[in-house]
Amino acid sequence: MTERTNELTVKSEDTPKGDGHDRGRTGPQSWQQEIVDMGSVTTKNSRGAIHCITIIGQIEGHIASNNNTKTTKYEHIMPLLAALEESDEVDAILFLLNTVGGDIEAGLGIAELISGMSKPTASLVLGGSHSIGVPLAVAAGRSFAVPSAAMTIHPVRMSGTVIAAPQTYNYFSRLQERIVDFVVRHSHIDSEEFLALMLNAGELASDLGSVLYGQEAVDKGLIDQIGNLSDALEWLYGEIAKRKKDG
Repeated sequence: MTERTNELTVKSEDTPKGDGHDRGRTGPQSWQQEIVDMGSVTTKNSRGAIHCITIIGQIEGHIASNNNTKTTKYEHIMPLLAALEESDEVDAILFLLNTVGGDIEAGLGIAELISGMSKPTASLVLGGSHSIGVPLAVAAGRSFAVPSAAMTIHPVRMSGTVIAAPQTYNYFSRLQERIVDFVVRHSHIDSEEFLALMLNAGELASDLGSVLYGQEAVDKGLIDQIGNLSDALEWLYGEIAKRKKDG
């Protein structure tokens, strides 16, 4: 993967500027370079234009992760979502998720933006969508998961100095309530069952919580359906067609 990325970047820099035809033959197409630069791309055909966004690695918040960590940066995703919502050139958005979780505030902020979009949105869980990745997975209009996908649900954790005072525990409780409330509002699982999964003491070796795999997540009502890339795209194209028909 690294070698491919380097190859695309070098070709783009070495290609002389011209009418665009030479660049199309010797360097990457524009959508290829978009993937290299931003991890997202818009593809368009006769059925509509769908923008694909990857949410991978660790959700980075106010504190930057080290250079060896794959991250999704909220300062990149948030303005991009706002621009896509206003764009006349994009009909729908697909989110590809493979994330270990990360910053709670950043993750919830991104999830709220996704859930508030008026354009059709779909999420596809590949690999995993753990921790704060759960709200991100359910935020889209339709959520999909491949059979091998995994989602870890656990209580709120916090690193660094923690003051052992009632206010601290109250803060943790209210933060957890925000997560539960968002997930329940944007999926078909109820709060009691979600909390039971979150506080399960018998599954994880060194922590409370549960891991749901593809079909289990659907059976619990957390994810809408098992599906792959073509299923998610077909749903989005269907939503685009409905909107065009309705005018």
